[in-house]
Amino acid sequence: MPENPENPKDLPFWNPDLPLRERVDDLISRLTLEEKVAQMLHAAPGVERLGLPQYNWWNEALHGVAWAGVATVFPEPIGLAATWDVDLMDRVARAISDEARAKHHEFVRNGRREIFQGLTFWSPNVNLFRDPRWGRGMETYGEDPYLTGTLGAAFVRGLQGDDPVYLKTVATPKHYVVHSGPEPERHRFDAVVDERDLRESYLPAFELSVKRGEAESVMCAYNRTLHEACCSSRRLLQQILREEWGFRGYVVSDCGAIDDIWRGHKLVSSEVEAAARALLAGTDLECGERAYLALAEAVRQGLIREEDVDTALRRLFTARFRLGMFDPPERVPHAHTPFWVVNCPEHRALALEAAHKSTVLLKNDGLLPLDRAVQRVAVLGPNADDELVLVGNYEGTPSRSWTLLDGLREKLSETAEVRFALGPDLAEGMPAFERVPSSALRTDATPDAPTGLRATYFDNREFRGQPVLERIEPELRVVSTVNPPLPEFRDKPFSARWEGFLLVPETGDYTIGAYGFKTFRIVLDGREIVRSDEHHKRKVVYERVHLEGGRAVPLLVEFQSAEAGTQHRADLQLVWSRPESSRVREALDVAAWAEVVILALGLSPRLEGEEMPVDIPGFRGGDRLDIALPPPDPAAFLGASCRTVSQDRTRPL
Repeated sequence: MPENPENPKDLPFWNPDLPLRERVDDLISRLTLEEKVAQMLHAAPGVERLGLPQYNWWNEALHGVAWAGVATVFPEPIGLAATWDVDLMDRVARAISDEARAKHHEFVRNGRREIFQGLTFWSPNVNLFRDPRWGRGMETYGEDPYLTGTLGAAFVRGLQGDDPVYLKTVATPKHYVVHSGPEPERHRFDAVVDERDLRESYLPAFELSVKRGEAESVMCAYNRTLHEACCSSRRLLQQILREEWGFRGYVVSDCGAIDDIWRGHKLVSSEVEAAARALLAGTDLECGERAYLALAEAVRQGLIREEDVDTALRRLFTARFRLGMFDPPERVPHAHTPFWVVNCPEHRALALEAAHKSTVLLKNDGLLPLDRAVQRVAVLGPNADDELVLVGNYEGTPSRSWTLLDGLREKLSETAEVRFALGPDLAEGMPAFERVPSSALRTDATPDAPTGLRATYFDNREFRGQPVLERIEPELRVVSTVNPPLPEFRDKPFSARWEGFLLVPETGDYTIGAYGFKTFRIVLDGREIVRSDEHHKRKVVYERVHLEGGRAVPLLVEFQSAEAGTQHRADLQLVWSRPESSRVREALDVAAWAEVVILALGLSPRLEGEEMPVDIPGFRGGDRLDIALPPPDPAAFLGASCRTVSQDRTRPL
């Protein structure tokens, strides 16, 4: 290993005038074996003596820059596919990559290089949505291989840009290959298809993304395909991807897929063997539990050569160099993307255009457009006023969400009265939530106590020292990237405590919970009923309790945002589900009052998604078990109620 000068920037690999291959090889030659394998983890550490900064390869951008603060949120991929518009897909991806560049450089200017802050995006998902029961179908472009490949290639091109020297971002079509459920079995499942189905159905979208889109990266799947783990399949990664299609980029594993080779699929007996097998097959980068650190031991055991490690590193560092990470900013055309492009009016207009074009009207019996003579409109159902339903999964944080109820109230504000009722649960065993209203929150237990909770904020995660802010808040809702309690909390760690009393309107079984990200807990009547420390996705954590109407119960909610130096999202909403019988009565009353009833039923990201802990009738592990409406079927009694209304314009649903 050559000696290093005092100033790392004098090393040849920092010289932008040298050929790319020479720079990459120079950098690799200066790393020890242990440093090399550490660079093959998605959270690659820095090497101070070389001036090499840390880099986290993990980023998501299925329909907007995800999990990195406010961003323009476009329709879910299944909605974008419904536009059948290749040009629109290109424009959407270019807008996303603009925001990605702006965010990345803003993070770097503030000394931050953590997860969801880089330029390598694990998008798009070009798996086929062949089975409607698969819980991740919303992430895909549907069941047609050609449409999926065409849209996927356009998305890849839009993300990566068209500069002849520098990549704008890196796109990563996933999950290669034959990956479309079932979710609970994906770590051990063998997807066996015949050669014709493989070639005609499952490979075309990836081939188009690589050949036409020129994808710089591909993610291999968890499952086996034709008895080989996808991330250790020479046939998939070498023969087809590299030799047949001419792919020259790098392959990243799905998160934990290297461990699956020996723990789930049991193809080998140790982590060292699994890591060596995946590397030799062509997987260059590991996302997961640091299995690739075992590659150093694999070299010592003679399972692989250090040259095999260098081959993978060459692909990885080539991508980072092509992103301009080792060049002066003035040379990189995307390095000065202004931060104001994030969620700018032009991008919001593009999102609206995409939403308009994604709308599919399956059938119209003449009810639409609504007669302007209609004066009473009921909006019913658990999905009518739920922001989570709008963003789906792998989502960014919108600056403003417009639910179905919001839109109808605005559209009909001058012609009709719109009333809303939540109605029944999402499904049996899955409560329908709404924010706890101010009317149910009290600052103390006296009959005339002010509504709301006493909020106390600290400028650290440990509730230490004197509070920096104390006030009464009418409801508990914090999204630090949109409405932080203090401006400095948008980017810095903080903790918060809300205290008061919960006063329910009627006796019954309530479900009390919080929808949020990071560490929070709820203490009700002296008992901790909810605790969560979610590091990845926003979720609802809840507990069912029996409460007496009119009795004020002590309530404490505590929250800690993300640690300093990591992603800065901090979201929390206090939610509840009132007794279902009262919600159904309200819905029936509103339906009887209305001339037109609009139902918002069906699926939710709380029912289906990626490997979810959901096990209720009709659902399992993120997948659906059938394609019926979630039981119990609310349409049966709501429709019956509508038929009893003595209005000519009312139709059965």
